[in-house]
Amino acid sequence: MIEARSLTKRYGSKVALDDVSFTVRPGIVTGFLGPNGAGKSTTMRMIVGLDRPTSGSVTVNGRPYADHRAPLREVGVLLDAKAVHSGRSASDHLLAMAATHGIGKARVREVIGLTGLEPVAKKRVGGFSLGMGQRLGIAAALLGDPATLIFDEPVNGLDPEGVVWVRTLARHLASEGRTVFLSSHLMSEMAQTADHLIVLGRGRVLADAPVSQVVAQASGDGVRVRSPHLAQLSDLLARHAEVVATTTDDGALDLRGVTAAQVGEAAAAQGIVLHELTPLVRSLEEAYMTLTQDSVEYHAGGTAPAGGAPAAADAASATTSGATR
Repeated sequence: MIEARSLTKRYGSKVALDDVSFTVRPGIVTGFLGPNGAGKSTTMRMIVGLDRPTSGSVTVNGRPYADHRAPLREVGVLLDAKAVHSGRSASDHLLAMAATHGIGKARVREVIGLTGLEPVAKKRVGGFSLGMGQRLGIAAALLGDPATLIFDEPVNGLDPEGVVWVRTLARHLASEGRTVFLSSHLMSEMAQTADHLIVLGRGRVLADAPVSQVVAQASGDGVRVRSPHLAQLSDLLARHAEVVATTTDDGALDLRGVTAAQVGEAAAAQGIVLHELTPLVRSLEEAYMTLTQDSVEYHAGGTAPAGGAPAAADAASATTSGATR
C-alpha cells in the first residue's frame, strides 16, 4: 500500500505539488494520470525517496521508503529504463542488483524468462531498443518479488504484443494481492488495465475514484435519439432551456441535459415514435480531457504548415511539453 498525506513540493516559486493526499490500495491496478507538468513524476520520485517533500509524507507498506532494510523486496520501481550502465549485459545488471539483497541467480533467470529477455540477456544494454530497455526495467522491478509495484510509462516503446503483456502482467500482479501503481499517457490502454484512477492537474488531485465513476461523472446526462419525427421531438424538448441538441452526421440527435427516461416519457406523451434511445457514455480519453481541460500547462503552438514541418513556436512548445511531466 502507498499512502500520501498532504504532499507539497516547491521548487523556488514553482509549486509542483500542492497538499496532495491519496491511498494506493493492494489488489487493484491504480492508474496515475495527468497532463505534462501535473506533478506525476515528482510524486513517484518522492514515493521512492529520490526527492524530498517540502511538507507532508508518503509511506510504502507502512514505512517511508528509506526505512526499508531491503527495499527491492518491498517495492519494485520502473521510473527511468535508461538508468542502467550501458556497458553491462542485461544479465550482469540484474545479477549486480540481486547481489545487494542476497537474491539468488535462480530468481534472476526467472525474471529474464518472464520478461522475454533470454535472446538478449548476454548483450550490452547500450545496444538495446527502447522496448527491450523497458522490459529490462520491468525485470529489475520484479526482481525482489515485491508487494508493491510502481511503473512509470511501462508500455513506452513496446510493440502491440508487449503492450498486451504489460497489461496482463499488471492485472495478474494485482490479482495476487499486490499494490500496482502505474502511469501512462495511453488512455485506451489505461481503460483496459486500471481499476481505479488518481488524476493530477497543476499539482492537485482532480479525481480519485474507480474508472467507471470518473467516466460516468464526465458523461453526465446525455442521450442519442433516432426518430422519423426528430423535428417534432426537437420542438418538444426545446421548451426545456437546459437541453442542448446536436444533430450527428448520420441523422441522429444527441441531447445533453436530459435523461433517456425523460425523453422517452415526453415522446410517449405526444405519440412520437422512437427508433433509438441510448444513453451517451464518454470514453476514458474524453472523460480525461474534460477533467483536465483547465489544468493543461503546456499547449502545442498550433497546426503544422502546409509543408509538414512544425512552425518554430510549435517546435518550442513541443520541446517544453516533452521535457516536463
